[in-house]
Amino acid sequence: MRLSRLLLLTVAVSAFSLEATNGYFSAGYGTPYKSMAGAGTALGLSTLAPATNPAANAFVGKGYDIGIAYFNPNREFTVTGNPSGYPGTFGLAPGTVESHSTGFVLPSLGANWQLNDKMTLGVMFYGNGGMNTDYHARVFGFDPTGVNLEQMFLAPTFTYKVHPNHAFGLTVVGAFQRFQAEGLQAFAPFSQSPANLTNNGYATSFGWSVRLGYMGQISKVLSVGLSYQTEIAMSKLDEYSGLFAEGGYFDVPPTWSAGIALKPVEALTIALDVQWIGYSTIPSIANPMLPNLMMAPLGSNGGAGFGWEDMTIYKLGLQFEAGSGWTLRAGYSYGEQPIPESEVLFNILAPAVIEQHITLGVSKTLGKGKALHLSLMHALENTVTGPNPLEAPGQQKIELKMNEYEAEIGFSFGF
Repeated sequence: MRLSRLLLLTVAVSAFSLEATNGYFSAGYGTPYKSMAGAGTALGLSTLAPATNPAANAFVGKGYDIGIAYFNPNREFTVTGNPSGYPGTFGLAPGTVESHSTGFVLPSLGANWQLNDKMTLGVMFYGNGGMNTDYHARVFGFDPTGVNLEQMFLAPTFTYKVHPNHAFGLTVVGAFQRFQAEGLQAFAPFSQSPANLTNNGYATSFGWSVRLGYMGQISKVLSVGLSYQTEIAMSKLDEYSGLFAEGGYFDVPPTWSAGIALKPVEALTIALDVQWIGYSTIPSIANPMLPNLMMAPLGSNGGAGFGWEDMTIYKLGLQFEAGSGWTLRAGYSYGEQPIPESEVLFNILAPAVIEQHITLGVSKTLGKGKALHLSLMHALENTVTGPNPLEAPGQQKIELKMNEYEAEIGFSFGF
């Protein structure tokens, strides 16, 4: 009963607050993993492990985890150069504008049951987001301007140990997303359905996919992990079928991760991960602005998107057992941000230009299967600058800038 109430509370709060760092994917899920910059494909640290690798739950044991985070993204854009006023151009007002969406509370929840010595069954709730901006300015001629994308996942997980040190896992990922856009009326002449382009409130859609994972403890010194999630085919966002390509589809891209964990000494664990996110497989995300905007209307199969490229992220995490129930963690990750310089205009709406994360964390066992966790994250400021492609050549530059902070407290409980 207590777990079911926690799940309902998590769903209710998460409906209004989700996070992003690698594009619009979180750098990590679960407080211990966030402390290591998301590294941990080869480690079982909490019951939210299946968000990275389903097989890790086989080594987590029974119990559940909850986390509450405060997430602070800071986004702005700067336009340099005056509009030319030439016929057929689309100039922006010069100056710097900051997004007003800067603070969110973010819950997460995971649980795992040991069915027998070979099988576990778990469930978790977590989210993605971050294509979120709220500009109180006439960015494209109308105020306010911005978008908000939120994605939530409810994911049961089954694991099976084929050997005491080797396990496979399967997660069925149920997805819900909602989206709204404001202030895009100036693009109505480019849309196949101007009535379904902007200012239609929240639209919702659903979908599902699977994530497969393997984790093996090769020796006392080395463990390895592999994980792959298929693309989530979402239902249409009908109210924005005049904005997103293919008549309003905004699917969740496929991902994979691979990692190793090394224990050079008993107290120290070094985790190394590589993660890939396939943004280029989703037309609404990947289609470039030009020449698409001039060749096909917004909302059509070839309609313009955000022009995002795939991301490959490299993660390093350190964990040190300090004694007396204390565990110290730190992490660093790097992934080239997904927005080309040629795509800055549309990405004023979603300036996801973060590349580097630095994290710290600590855990303290409290006895009887209980533990307290804390993680801190700073996503270093990054900028991307490119020309306004709808202005005269060399007339205007657009700079996108972003940094982030996050603090999370988590609790683990045994059954």
